[in-house]
Amino acid sequence: MPTRRHPADRVEPPAPPQPSQEEVALRAALQAAAEEVPAVAARLGPRFARAEARRRAQTYLRGLLSPLERKNGWQLAEAAGDRTPYATQHLLGRADWDPDAVREDLRTYVVEHLGDPGAVLVVEETGVGKKGMASAGVAKPYVGCVGKGQGGAGAGAQVGVFVAYASPQGVAFVDRALYLPQEWTDDPARCQRAGIPAGVGFATQPELAQTLLARARAAGVPAGGGTRGGGHRRPRLRRRPAPADVAGGARTGLRPGGLGQGVRQRRGHLDPAAGQHAAQGAAGGT
Repeated sequence: MPTRRHPADRVEPPAPPQPSQEEVALRAALQAAAEEVPAVAARLGPRFARAEARRRAQTYLRGLLSPLERKNGWQLAEAAGDRTPYATQHLLGRADWDPDAVREDLRTYVVEHLGDPGAVLVVEETGVGKKGMASAGVAKPYVGCVGKGQGGAGAGAQVGVFVAYASPQGVAFVDRALYLPQEWTDDPARCQRAGIPAGVGFATQPELAQTLLARARAAGVPAGGGTRGGGHRRPRLRRRPAPADVAGGARTGLRPGGLGQGVRQRRGHLDPAAGQHAAQGAAGGT
């Protein structure tokens, strides 16, 4: 006959781990930023030709500011109540809107909320791992933190140059450019297949960085100087921007008023004169 246990002998399940102060602060900042989305969407609305695209853009921003661990097309679609990521992919790749105008709106918004004469423009290049070799600018660079064979046969990476605005009020991205290796710019047919306009010439990563900094200065962005994050020799590979990075901040100093930008996927909207190449993202996952 089994022995009856005294209630005091029962083993209670362990208490769930408590979030760290950094996690609590990040969630609060993301929630505050999410509440700002309608105002930002209203500002960006005129940049989109159709009402459906305006609505999707607002849903996309909410998804980027959600607590989802991954922010690829499938996860964002699920958070939006969609069965597939096709609507998100259409917004990013085919809908009629002006990414450069949105960039100008973003920069103005960031300066309004974070502007400071002592701010610093921070340049950083980041690699995004790709399983194939068809995406614009993808190549097999030497990346020190990537293990040999990572990503499988044919794996490569796109490299983007980014500028963030860092002030005592917070940090947010304000500009970006896709690095096109010379093997791409020397192959017009390949560029055409990837949607890169004819006439886009080769520019080194430091040259792209100088173009972005000059554009910020020409727009009157208040800053006391510029710096670079990881140098311009070996880009650091990351599978995706971290949630705080996408939301507009660094991993520290995220402010409710700073909605940043993710990497923009778009064909046919590159600006060869300014070296402004929209990095093809991974709305459907890499």
